[in-house]
Amino acid sequence: MIGLFLVTHTTYGESLIQCACHVLNKRPPQIAQLGVAIQDDPLDILPLAQQMLKLVDTGDGVLVMTDVYGATPSNIVLKLLEPGRIEGIAGVNLPMLLRALTYREKGMETLLTRAVTGGRDGVINMLNH
Repeated sequence: MIGLFLVTHTTYGESLIQCACHVLNKRPPQIAQLGVAIQDDPLDILPLAQQMLKLVDTGDGVLVMTDVYGATPSNIVLKLLEPGRIEGIAGVNLPMLLRALTYREKGMETLLTRAVTGGRDGVINMLNH
């Protein structure tokens, strides 16, 4: 199973995981989050991120999700990536996380595609739907 690791601003990642637990009625295995605060030095956070990544990697790889591309959490994530093994997606939201949890046993390529489409398709103008 592919591990999931969220690196986000402050408590956003933990909030997403808690919401997913509520929807699924359980805490999924192989998932972790790291919240980055404004006072955190990215060079100090990187070793912790590397350690946490190892906690969710059982050999099938890890999908790392972050909130805003170009911000400090995503810059940390960029240093973790290994194409095909440790992949990253920016713009994480609850539909993306739920889709990632659903497809993480289907291989990295499928997981990447399904997570991105889940996140994008979860944004709906409700009055026009």
